[in-house]
Amino acid sequence: MTLLPGLLDTEAIRKDFPILDRQVHDGQKLVYLDNAATSQKPRQVLDALNEYYERYNANVHRGVHVLAEEATALYEGARDKVASFINAPSRDEVIFTKNASESLNLVANMLGWADEPYRVDHETEIVITEMEHHSNIVPWQLLSQRTGAKLKWFGLTDDGRLDLSNIDEIITENTKIVSFVLVSNILGTVNPVEAIVRRAQEVGALVCIDASQAAPHMPLDVQSLQADFVAFTGHKMCGPTGIGVLWGRQELLEDLPPFLGGGEMIETVSMHSSTYAPAPHKFEAGTPPIAQAVGLGAAIDYLSSIGMDKILAHEHALTEYAVKRLSDVPDLRIIGPTTAEDRGAAISFTLGDIHPHDVGQVLDEQGIAVRVGHHCARPVCLRYGIPATTRASFYLYSTPAEIDALVEGLEHVRNFFG
Repeated sequence: MTLLPGLLDTEAIRKDFPILDRQVHDGQKLVYLDNAATSQKPRQVLDALNEYYERYNANVHRGVHVLAEEATALYEGARDKVASFINAPSRDEVIFTKNASESLNLVANMLGWADEPYRVDHETEIVITEMEHHSNIVPWQLLSQRTGAKLKWFGLTDDGRLDLSNIDEIITENTKIVSFVLVSNILGTVNPVEAIVRRAQEVGALVCIDASQAAPHMPLDVQSLQADFVAFTGHKMCGPTGIGVLWGRQELLEDLPPFLGGGEMIETVSMHSSTYAPAPHKFEAGTPPIAQAVGLGAAIDYLSSIGMDKILAHEHALTEYAVKRLSDVPDLRIIGPTTAEDRGAAISFTLGDIHPHDVGQVLDEQGIAVRVGHHCARPVCLRYGIPATTRASFYLYSTPAEIDALVEGLEHVRNFFG
């Protein structure tokens, strides 16, 4: 057994995740290395979901009967847990969405419909980066097409980091919004938030951060980030699918218009006009993802009981080990930073001229689950001249033995293709 400093007690943790005991393909032990796509769920989260549906299921905010009041308390209690988890100044700054994509679309549409000084129009610029997930590219493309705003972006260096050498030319006095990923889902790069935020603030631009690959893996403090909006999703952090979060500064949420209209987000409605409820309800039209929010609250309880600092240390040790082991595989090329410093626990690579889809299929036959393709970050693949990558990504229950299994599996892939 490989022993690394900083590792969690994965033997105990893995007992909380029933799916990790699965066998696939007629007896192959599951080696789950696709955590950047979605994480597995502990029993504590599964139990919370079952208990909600079995004992408390009702719509929230609208009923006076006991189930409605209990469901509302659970739903709003989850909001309190999220606010504490990200160190939000106010619980009313936490908006529940269905995923990070919806959170980012919410920001883009608010700015497209806003009045001055926030409005994005044909005289303004939007800044993103070349390493963004499609969820942080397409909404801004749609907004720029609709408003005539100019879309600009930071390029990438050869080693998978943002090229900030021309930051003053990219972020200018005309920039209204800078939206970028905290940790890249394909490269693993941890971006220099402070430098980007400082320049954005110099020109009065708003900052939106996609923290989907950060919130599950490291302490997330929205006040320290000094951003205006932060988006992340529940299913990558031991929570259920169908629940995301948008945090926004209180004064912005008060000033900006809603994206969706419907029940619950209103104050008064007549046939001629409507007024809106205060945030966060202004941005949560219709029946919200109640059970999913309860599940996310349980996931936050679970992660907090272990400690985000300890999870970060565990993953750093695993990533350092994985980079070393993978670097010894013949013909393997890591796409992104080749050291464990300033990178997350997702490693993308190519293997000679073997197509990543073939790599993934042969690994799957050995029970090893990885992700192959563009990873919803096709501009990155275009930048590095590759059709796709294979990505292995780790989490709090991942082990050195699983990395060893991956390396052995890749040797089998090489032999299989001669």
